[in-house]
Amino acid sequence: MIHWPRVRQLRDEVGADEIDEVIAIFLDEVQEVIARLHADTERLELEQNLHFLKGSAMSLGFDQFSKLCQDGERRAAAGQAAEVDLAEILAAYDASKSVFQAELPSNLT
Repeated sequence: MIHWPRVRQLRDEVGADEIDEVIAIFLDEVQEVIARLHADTERLELEQNLHFLKGSAMSLGFDQFSKLCQDGERRAAAGQAAEVDLAEILAAYDASKSVFQAELPSNLT
């Protein structure tokens, strides 16, 4: 679910002192885009929102979530936005976030 080598690589790139801030920014930005997904009932910006989420998820090692976002982005680009299972994507984010927060301390040592 979480690709911990990517998280450690990010920590090495930004520094151990900055990783907590980077994580907080990531989680805040993702929550903002998730709110936009809920507000976009016509799914007019679904492709763009999923693209952003995919990139954010990849940068912080949320593998399953990023793959679901990528699949949804492709479907939306192909005119199949109505077929994208947002509930599955959002559930994957919630599960990934829980695992990430629980296992972060032991994976950054």
